[in-house]
This record gives sequence, C-alpha cells and structure tokens, in this order.
Amino acid sequence: MSRIRVLVVDDHAIFREGLRALLEGREDVDIVGEATDGGEAIEKVRRLAPSVVLMDIAMPGMGGQEATRRIRKEAPDVRILVLTQHEDPEYILSMLKAGARGYISKTATASEVISAIRTVHNGESFLYPSAATTLIEEYLTHAGAEKSDYERLTDREREVLQLVAEGRPNHEIADRLFISVKTVLRHRTNIMEKLGFHNRTELIKYAISKGLIDMPRKMPS
Repeated sequence: MSRIRVLVVDDHAIFREGLRALLEGREDVDIVGEATDGGEAIEKVRRLAPSVVLMDIAMPGMGGQEATRRIRKEAPDVRILVLTQHEDPEYILSMLKAGARGYISKTATASEVISAIRTVHNGESFLYPSAATTLIEEYLTHAGAEKSDYERLTDREREVLQLVAEGRPNHEIADRLFISVKTVLRHRTNIMEKLGFHNRTELIKYAISKGLIDMPRKMPS
C-alpha cells in the first residue's frame, strides 16, 4: 500500500499540532511537513513533494487561494484539500476554481478528514456535506433569480427580446409585431432595465442561455 504524503498548511500552531496527532499512526498517511502560510506551502511542496496538501484559506501573507493556484501550476499531480472554517459559497467556489480537489470543514470528524484525504489522493473530488448543501442552495437561488427576471417580462417583451437577439432591425420587429418603431424601442429599454443589461451582447448571451436562440457564429461587439 502506497502511503499518502501530507503537507499541513495552517497559521494556527495548535490546530496543526492537533491535526498531526489526529493523522499520525494511520497506516497509509505520513505528515511530511507543516507550513504557516501560502508562500511557505509552495516552498515545501517543492522540497517535500507531498501527494496531498491540507490547505487553509485565510492566512497572513499569501492566502490559500493564491497558493493553491500556484501549486497546481507548478505541481499538477499534487492534490489540494481545503480544510477550513469558512463555508461561504464565494470561498468554496474560489478555491475550487483555483484547483482544489476537495473541501472539508474544520468541524469534521477524524474519520471524515481521513476519508477526504484518501478520496482526493485517489484522484476523486470530495465535498463536505455542508459545503455541498451551500453550493446547491447558491445554485438554486441564482437559478430562481434568473427565472424570476424572465417571468417579469411581458409576453410582448419576450417576443421583442427574441427578435432583437436574432439581430432583427427595429423596423422589421415593428412590422412583424404590428407595432411602431417607437414602441419597439420602449420595449427594448424595459427589457434592458428589467434584466439589468447594458448592451445587446449581454442580451444575446441571455437569450442563448434561455434557449431562445442558437449560438451565433460570431458574437456582436
């Protein structure tokens, strides 16, 4: 059985000591080093070649997000598991985008931490239940907000939205809908205000996301 080489990155000495005590003695885990911030973590990844890095987020100096990004660039085979008290969706998403393979709370049990380490070491992703719930709720809230915005449009505004996104000129839209150009312009203004858009490119991207039109070969500037 290959042993998992773990580097612990956290600015709190007591927490690092507790984590070491928790992990030492496991038949498949070796604590190869500790770091107090992101900069030291990068240096020790180069020198100690860990297979898994337990990374905190908020630390003096270089934080976990930047350290994760740099480690992933220099040593793509190293798996980074975020171990933190922060469960805000922005923290979770930023760390996952930076290249972390897992996210676990400091409130987790010993068995959960060990399971998370083994999971990311095997090349899989791990999300602590509360973090997964947070991301799902964030997604549902965002999706609900988009649906609500669209539902605020009147039937006529939805027709104008689709035609504008298709690139139809105002006079053609007016002829198709049997309304004046002035009314078309008023509908366009209302659509932009309700959806919070500032230009036609944003409107087209929105129409594509809603399935109203297909992706054009070249987006307008």
